[in-house]
Amino acid sequence: MTPGAGAAASGAGRGLARLLPVLDWGRRYDRQTLSSDLVAALVVTIMLVPQSLAYALLAGLPAEVGLYASIAPLLAYALFGTSRTLAVGPVAVIALMTATAAGSVATPGTAAYREAALALALLSGLMLLAMGVLRLGFLANLLSHPVISGFITASGILIATSQLRQLLGLGGGGDTLPAMLGSLLPQLGATHLPTLAVGLVSLLFLAWARRGLKPLLARLGVAPRTAELAARGGPALAVIGAIAAVVAFGLDARGVKVVGAIPAGLPPLGLPPFDPALWTQLLVPAFLIALVGFVESVSVAQTLAARRRQRIVPDQELIGLGAANVAAAATGGMPVTGGFARSVVNFDAGAETPAAGAFTAVGILLAALFLAPLLAKLPVATLAATIIVAVLSIIDTKAPLRLWRYSRRDFAAMAVTIGTTLLAGVEPGIVAGVAASLVLHLAQSARPHAAIVGRVPGTEHFRNVQRHEVITFPHLLTVRVDESLSYLNARWLEEFLLEEVAARPALRHVVLMCSAVNAIDASALESLEAINHRLADAGIRLHLSEVKGPVMDRLTRSHFLEELTGRVFLSQHEAFSVLAADPDGMAAPPPDPWAPRGLI
Repeated sequence: MTPGAGAAASGAGRGLARLLPVLDWGRRYDRQTLSSDLVAALVVTIMLVPQSLAYALLAGLPAEVGLYASIAPLLAYALFGTSRTLAVGPVAVIALMTATAAGSVATPGTAAYREAALALALLSGLMLLAMGVLRLGFLANLLSHPVISGFITASGILIATSQLRQLLGLGGGGDTLPAMLGSLLPQLGATHLPTLAVGLVSLLFLAWARRGLKPLLARLGVAPRTAELAARGGPALAVIGAIAAVVAFGLDARGVKVVGAIPAGLPPLGLPPFDPALWTQLLVPAFLIALVGFVESVSVAQTLAARRRQRIVPDQELIGLGAANVAAAATGGMPVTGGFARSVVNFDAGAETPAAGAFTAVGILLAALFLAPLLAKLPVATLAATIIVAVLSIIDTKAPLRLWRYSRRDFAAMAVTIGTTLLAGVEPGIVAGVAASLVLHLAQSARPHAAIVGRVPGTEHFRNVQRHEVITFPHLLTVRVDESLSYLNARWLEEFLLEEVAARPALRHVVLMCSAVNAIDASALESLEAINHRLADAGIRLHLSEVKGPVMDRLTRSHFLEELTGRVFLSQHEAFSVLAADPDGMAAPPPDPWAPRGLI
């Protein structure tokens, strides 16, 4: 093989490894890694079985759909994903979004509703794949942290409230908090007491298991890591106990609602039928599911990867999550993403590679094949308790107060997101949050922070005159703009400078300190030209300092530097030193448009 051919083959191999990360970590797979992944898979399987059932019911789908969504998607992500420990499957927030979207086009429990859920999985998967191919992972930046945090908190409140009716054995529904409470409160007198007993016992046990089971096991002499992993199996213990109670006391015959018959066997294969009208209705909800799922998944994956000094590739994560959702649609599942709780369990259990997810898929498949008759006796109230305990951990009641103290703008975005989600539903909530963030960002960009600065005595540093004791001169004004100059703030800059100039009759020099200016667009350039001419008419020279190289390159392609009445200084210290000695504004030489090349 020639050297050129060898290099080409090596490059092709690296490209294929980027598309299929399994080719990279699979080459180094050994017996010790296999052992670690098998242990992690066992622990996650025990946790995922009840969660999968619960989140399917939350989405308004048959319980077995949750199991189906925890098999093929895990295998697909193991092939294409880059996170070593991310555990993919149904999650509470995506299940709620699925229920809202599918419920808007079909009635829960019907074949059309099931088809809508499959279409959502397929559409969101295809969107994620397209975004990955086009390297559009940056679109996730549309969801700022305050927006996604507020959305998850509000969704957690909606999810917990929606499960109260299952806990009480009542009917009702609704997509918003007022609708849920409005349908639930009038029925409280009809609470089914046996169902309430099962639900409360399950709820109390799960809440205790989260905090008390690990210390109890530790006092009994169990190793700390084993106790921690055993405590994660609390939902499985609750499920076993609830099934035993139903069988022993015949609770289903006394009106306690159970999951019912679960088809035993392999997941059904086949994509949902192409229905242009239905798919058109689901495009926006599918995009929101894809976007929220990607943001939640990537944040979890990055957090866990950082603990082991590993890295993930966001654009490849789009491919992995897209493949997982397409796999879910092709095997009778529902939309999926990376879940925080199960990923942390997977990490703590010692998972070394995505193969742990593949082994988990095998465990879920075995559960679907052999445990279906037992799961049929599982009380729905126990699953509701499982969901409530799980989502309470994602409700961050302290976040709004923290943001109120730190940033009123971010607080406003979070408040809009939470309020709209609770009062209008999940889709309007996230759209309103994104819109609020963009509007607030544009408002801030239109009125950027600017400071009049002077020199700190005995130094070459320049600081805000309102915050520090600094040296200034009546004939010299230095303004630092802490934002790029664009059409959003160009007029504001004109007004700001001219107002400051009007208040200083002795002024002869204005220096625009550009250390924070990363770009100047055409509108801002016109404003600078106008400022230059207006100051010249008043006998004042305009100067620039600390202009960055890329900005300077663009300015040299315009006529601005030729018409500039002052100079472009390499540093603010140089500008201050030269102009402080020129109170009459007569000594500044004409600008040389070529001299500034190579500035910072």
